[in-house]
Amino acid sequence: MLPFGTFGSCVASRRDYEWSMTTSGGSRPRRSEAGLLGPRVTQEFLDRLAARVAASGRAEPIPVEMPATGALLGEVPHSTPEDLATAAEDGRTAQRDWARVPVTDRAKVLFRFAKLVLDREAELLDVIQLENGKARRDAFEEIIDVAQVCRYYARSAPSLLQPHRRAGALPVLTQTSEYHHPKGLVGVISPWNYPLTLGITDALPALVAGNAVLAKPDTKTPYSALFAAELLEEAGLPPGLLQVVVGPGQELGSSVIALSDFVMFTGSTRVGRSVAAQAAERLIDYSMELGGKNAILILADADLGKAVSGAIRAAFSNTGQLCISMERMYVAAEVWRRFTRRFVAATRALRLEHAFDYRPDLGCLISAGQLATVARHVDDAVAKGATLLAGGRARPDLGPYFYEPTILTDTTPDMALYSEETFGPVISLYRVSGAEEAIERANDSNYGLSFSVWTRDLARGRDVASRLEAGSVNVNEAYAASWGSVDAPMGGWKESGVGSRHGQNGLLKYTDAQTVAVQRVLPIAAPNFVSQETYARAMTVAMRALQRLPGRK
Repeated sequence: MLPFGTFGSCVASRRDYEWSMTTSGGSRPRRSEAGLLGPRVTQEFLDRLAARVAASGRAEPIPVEMPATGALLGEVPHSTPEDLATAAEDGRTAQRDWARVPVTDRAKVLFRFAKLVLDREAELLDVIQLENGKARRDAFEEIIDVAQVCRYYARSAPSLLQPHRRAGALPVLTQTSEYHHPKGLVGVISPWNYPLTLGITDALPALVAGNAVLAKPDTKTPYSALFAAELLEEAGLPPGLLQVVVGPGQELGSSVIALSDFVMFTGSTRVGRSVAAQAAERLIDYSMELGGKNAILILADADLGKAVSGAIRAAFSNTGQLCISMERMYVAAEVWRRFTRRFVAATRALRLEHAFDYRPDLGCLISAGQLATVARHVDDAVAKGATLLAGGRARPDLGPYFYEPTILTDTTPDMALYSEETFGPVISLYRVSGAEEAIERANDSNYGLSFSVWTRDLARGRDVASRLEAGSVNVNEAYAASWGSVDAPMGGWKESGVGSRHGQNGLLKYTDAQTVAVQRVLPIAAPNFVSQETYARAMTVAMRALQRLPGRK
């Protein structure tokens, strides 16, 4: 048995709820009138957040489960397509005034919001853990990420959005400027795995750029986005600018796309294709982060102590439910035996538990469906000959959706997890002859989101990284270095996405670029007193002269 921790920390939460029958005869969780759900979260607090959902109340409310226990956390209103239309109209009304607010004042809202996120850190961590089931150390990453993104766009937005002079058609005579205007209404469709980070950080640059946002968080994790919306208004965001709607994607996704001027989507590649098709039909822009089958490369000269620690983070952070976590590991033959032995031992020592403190290393999976996918992938691989080095089983003794961190080797292309995204605490190890084989095999995938390389030779690490077909590559880090470098773009190649978040494009994509050219003294045309032929000859001479100026080739 693996030395994972016990589940004593959720007993109080489990007592807070009871299961009963609805009046219609179907089984449905019902809340008792209990107090604290977590150390700092009450049902009254969650109900206040739920009241922020843009919904008329005509549809049945949506139950939100506590994944760690299977108990009911709360219920949120169920938005309908008609509610979305109203929310979009309200957002557009608020946006017209917001766009006229100086960008420096819009940026101040982000600065104040970042402070509030840090001030309310403990409550935010509780909410994230309650609705997602992740370990507190993984929830903390979301707090730091939101604060960092806020700081970056609050500081950079004024310079990025101010008019910029561009080279004119004719030097001196043509004065050309580039302007950026807000798109209008931005739709943000976010998943459940990072409910605060993905629920709000894509909205922040859209808001500071002068847009309104129609946000649709996943129905499994709506409270983090709603909490962020409350804090944004406390920071000074005008009411109505950020509209939060809640409902299944198959019900509301098309409406979000139909009502928005730009769509930011994070989710599966399969759904991403549908989003792209609908956006293309309307001729609106979109950006998407999609699936991944990320690879970590352990080169022969890697520092094995650091590599083992990094590989643990790469494979098992957020219980493997991380778009940029690693599911494939290529290990050089020279260090295969030593690295594998240490990696397996470190994995078996991880603490699997739910607690509102920093002791657990891993939390639980999000749902019965995700647990089923993980178990199916592992069981299929083992049945077809894969070797199980650690984990490989569910832990219902800890909670309904706990699964041990799992290491496999001897996996082959006929196994589902060989090429499909598992999105759980499962990694497959492959022995390779060296860096060249590792690069070739890592690139042999339809996905290209985030890779990791471990070596003592940093120049070699950069060279290997530049040859990997992925939007982000970390050298001697699991994933946080590239993700945390918010001044640089973060996006996927191949089937892992279109466009990027972070960096300048993470803000400017939410704007329409406009060129304004002012022609002075002479027009760009032959004057009435000059023949067209003479004009053409003069322009040719002028162009030849321009080609000889520095910077013009």
